[in-house]
Amino acid sequence: MQVAAQRYADVLVLAVGGRIDYVNADEFKTALMPHLGNCAAGGDQVVLDLSGLEYISSAGLRVLMIAAREARARQGKLIAVALQPVVREIFEISKFTLVFPVFDSVPQALQQISPAALAALSSR
Repeated sequence: MQVAAQRYADVLVLAVGGRIDYVNADEFKTALMPHLGNCAAGGDQVVLDLSGLEYISSAGLRVLMIAAREARARQGKLIAVALQPVVREIFEISKFTLVFPVFDSVPQALQQISPAALAALSSR
């Protein structure tokens, strides 16, 4: 499991790769939570780029639920994008598509949430 951060204006894109299961769910939580500190109204919006995520277990979903609650409590936005077919199926079965706005790609999400971030992405 890997988490890499990239900033585009007021949006922080966290690229998550590998597998998240009971073995490394706590490691994922430790990697994710510091990035939610500025995820608040008027602060950062966080996009989880899951294009590199091969699998997520219920333990990983629990971490995402905690992250979503944290963002919601701060009135921030936490969005999931680019779900692989297996991960999308897991999200749909577990109804996580109701917990997170889900977009097909990072540019599509940025277009909806932050024109400035989309412009920053396009200029790279």
